[in-house]
Amino acid sequence: MSVPVRVLVTGGAGFIGSHLVDLLLERPDTHVTVLDKLTYAGSLANLEGHGDEPRFRFFRGDVADPKIVGPLVAEHDRVLNAAAESFVDRSIADASDFVRSNVLGTHVVLEACRREGRPLLQLSTDEVYGSTEEGRFTEESPMRPNSPYAATKAGADLLCRAYHVTYGLPVTVVRGCNAFGPRQHPEKAIPTFVLAALGGRELPVYGEGRNRREWLFVTDFARAVATVLDHGEPGLAYNIGGGHEIENAELARWICRLSGAPESLVRFVADRPGHDLRYALDGGRLAALGFGPEVAFEDGLARTVAWYRRNATLGVPS
Repeated sequence: MSVPVRVLVTGGAGFIGSHLVDLLLERPDTHVTVLDKLTYAGSLANLEGHGDEPRFRFFRGDVADPKIVGPLVAEHDRVLNAAAESFVDRSIADASDFVRSNVLGTHVVLEACRREGRPLLQLSTDEVYGSTEEGRFTEESPMRPNSPYAATKAGADLLCRAYHVTYGLPVTVVRGCNAFGPRQHPEKAIPTFVLAALGGRELPVYGEGRNRREWLFVTDFARAVATVLDHGEPGLAYNIGGGHEIENAELARWICRLSGAPESLVRFVADRPGHDLRYALDGGRLAALGFGPEVAFEDGLARTVAWYRRNATLGVPS
């Protein structure tokens, strides 16, 4: 009989975090505890399917509070830090919450893991690399963040590296492309476009709509994280790429077609400051661990539109 594995997931009531919890609890010997502050982007409704699961626990608390984080880390075998403020527009308006959650929160988790000797998997983003017009970022590409959000995530990545080099802490980092799917907060691009199209409202696209992003369905994203959790080498970063690259304007038009809305609803609005033109990741290091996407972009997008069609009246995904 295998020994049960206890995993602490910070930010587990959010979009990506809750899908990670879903996947981890499919493993019969894995016990999962979620720590989440339940700010506007986190919801217990994202975890409602696990309410009666004896291998699941939830604690409400701040990842930047060492009095909460320390005892929880001590009770677990592994830590997966998915707690973060992540919406670029909000970071431009006020970066203070991003510094607290993304930098200070990561430091608190790192310190607890160092004291208890627990391995840490840190969720990061492709945005730490900045923008590129051609080619793809590898894990050795320089970090050149262009938004306050990306800068705080880059700072967290550097802390993780330092704790590995200085203290020998087994830390692994994943830097993901854009995830999409059910339960994502409506402020993000795809939910914004889908809910607008379903409601017959204009779809706001920044600038000329030429900004390109790489999209990966959230269940594949969770599988990628789990692959690194199981097989990743401490001290390394792993890009989660392998998604579908598309311009924002074409993405909005595609969503109109799937939603049965006229493409004339697409409207170009004033661009945001420091808007990166293109993100693209080289996912070869992760592919070498055996990961490959299973959900085609068009299928994932259709599933996403169908989910929001069922939940559109809720205003915020449940």
